[in-house]
Amino acid sequence: MSRIAKNPIKISNDVECTFVNGIFSAKGKLGQLDISVNSNYNINIQDDEVKVLPLNENKSDPNWGTTRAIIANTINGVTNGFTKTLELNGTGYRASVSGSKLKLELGYSHDINFDIPKDVKIECPKQNIIKLTSINKEKLGAAAAEIRSFRKPEPFKGKGIKYSDEYIFRKEGKKK
Repeated sequence: MSRIAKNPIKISNDVECTFVNGIFSAKGKLGQLDISVNSNYNINIQDDEVKVLPLNENKSDPNWGTTRAIIANTINGVTNGFTKTLELNGTGYRASVSGSKLKLELGYSHDINFDIPKDVKIECPKQNIIKLTSINKEKLGAAAAEIRSFRKPEPFKGKGIKYSDEYIFRKEGKKK
């Protein structure tokens, strides 16, 4: 029995939520998101809260809590938005935004041009910091993971692209 799924999701006055034909739509100050909901669930929208209710009485359905979390992230995205920060560690590692491309210099013989997804905004306040913002948590995480995959942090010197809150386990080098 899910403890998370039974909790209602509080919504503020500036968010409009609708549920029609299996599609949940949330509109807030940052934009609008539409997600398709599993057909086993019904979304009950009351004055200032949203509840996810299963259609059948099987209390042990594992997707119930997941569906509630996705809807909560959708509502949180249109009200507050999500951000991720990436750090580049290494000599000569640089990032810059030009138009709809992120240019990365990561010690390879060539530069990497990453096409910025349309739902994600990328800015580089410094040459070694990449800040990603979006209202869609899924697309934000996918874009950050793809940028990180170009040069993952290595454990000996810590060179590479890492999340700002990530800890890199450092290894000791060779001994004489």
